Amino acid sequence: MKSRRSKDTGKLWIGVSVILFVILVGVSVYAFTRGGEEKDTAVATVNGVDIGKKQLFDELMKNGGSQVLNNLIQEELVKQEADKAGIQVTDADLNKELDSFKKGLSISSDEEFEMMLMQYGMTKDDLKKQMPMQVRLRKMLEPKTNVTEEEMKKYYDENKETLSTPEQVKASHILVKTKEESEAILTQLNTGADFAQLAKEKSTDPGSKDKGGDLDFFAKGTMVKEFEDAAFTLPVGQLSGVVQTEHGFHIIKVTDKKAAVIPAYEEKKNDIRETLITNEVQELASSWIQEISGKANITNHLQEG
Repeated sequence: MKSRRSKDTGKLWIGVSVILFVILVGVSVYAFTRGGEEKDTAVATVNGVDIGKKQLFDELMKNGGSQVLNNLIQEELVKQEADKAGIQVTDADLNKELDSFKKGLSISSDEEFEMMLMQYGMTKDDLKKQMPMQVRLRKMLEPKTNVTEEEMKKYYDENKETLSTPEQVKASHILVKTKEESEAILTQLNTGADFAQLAKEKSTDPGSKDKGGDLDFFAKGTMVKEFEDAAFTLPVGQLSGVVQTEHGFHIIKVTDKKAAVIPAYEEKKNDIRETLITNEVQELASSWIQEISGKANITNHLQEG
């Protein structure tokens, strides 16, 4: 829907390290096993000028390649410890981790989550492939955590606003490019024309027009300000006037509303426990990885170089 603000994807940990990892797999064979024994192979050509594997690899090393290798070393260490403990990673484990990750981003729908992943050229299956380490860490370290009832109640009291379901509005809209066109459509609606049919015929919003302009429920902070102000002010069943935003001219119809809901502690108790366990696992992980690293026999050929 063109009126939606882009979500803040800063929390998303899919980033340069994943991209570097994928490319490093392709060039590391050259770098570590063939070195200078064979002629450098071109990975791209620009107007007849070759860009070689060695140049690509050297650039990757300057831009975080060493950190990617350190991450891979840590992942292997954690895997070995988990194997020794008889810990396995199942598809159910990965799905649970994926759900927890999505919940942490406050994303309300699978569609919105998949659109976010698309920005990184990834799917949910791609993301799941990056999660075994998190699953192993949780299974190894969760027995060492100690979340008390007192801590859970304190968390509930301090985070009621974020745990609550905010007020939501369900609305439909018709979006057009000019004020004149929107005023003509509003006249048709006020004289009995069907809103959904006009949305299908006239609206320029590809995300909602085929659904008769339906945007489903949304909370404050989801839409651009002018659209949001109008939608949350309108009574159910009424039409707005012409509402101008950066996307064009809208006519909005509110079809339903949901009041804000503050859940009882018992309703959120299990979710709170999971959140606090995750926080404790993250706090324990760094020192635990340092501990097992100190006992391991690790050779890092990049550092040697």
